[in-house]
Amino acid sequence: MSDTLERTTFTRMQDGTAEDYQKIMRHQARSIQGRVQRVLDHLELLAGDTQGYAIDRLAHSLQSATRAHRDGRDEEYVVCALLHDIGDTIAAVNHSDLAAVVLEPYVSEKNHWIVKHHGIFQGYYFFEHMGLDKNMREKFRGHEWFDDCAEFCALYDENCFDPKHQNLGLDFFRPMVDRVFAVPKKSIYLPEQ
Repeated sequence: MSDTLERTTFTRMQDGTAEDYQKIMRHQARSIQGRVQRVLDHLELLAGDTQGYAIDRLAHSLQSATRAHRDGRDEEYVVCALLHDIGDTIAAVNHSDLAAVVLEPYVSEKNHWIVKHHGIFQGYYFFEHMGLDKNMREKFRGHEWFDDCAEFCALYDENCFDPKHQNLGLDFFRPMVDRVFAVPKKSIYLPEQ
């Protein structure tokens, strides 16, 4: 994105004026307009990266979203399925946290919780082969969304490595991502509802 808007000149935020912060808000407004493309561009970084699986991480993400869509899940859930592993390229050991932070302002608390915890819940299927406790997710037993997260992993994560699956393409999901990311549901900058 070309930076053609006027800039501030202060070197410490506390020295900025209302006019300075109006300039910054104009930059932020333009940045917000491009957020969906940047998210999808980042998701595309998963293409070609198999991490040893039968398919690359982008195909896994598309397969997850395709299965959720075909099962009739709502758009927000489908977008969460699409983006649940978006953090794999830069935060492999805590990718769930990164994906959850990206999605948090735009999705329900339940869907945010599922994305945030799916990495530990997914471990049920393989942690024992890595010397870890496969039942690590049990520390969340009793949480109101425990079963929902376990279901997400069973239906839209652990089984989404099939090279023969007919995945829908990223262009199919773009309008859903546009709608989910259209207006934040919450923000540290918005007053509590």
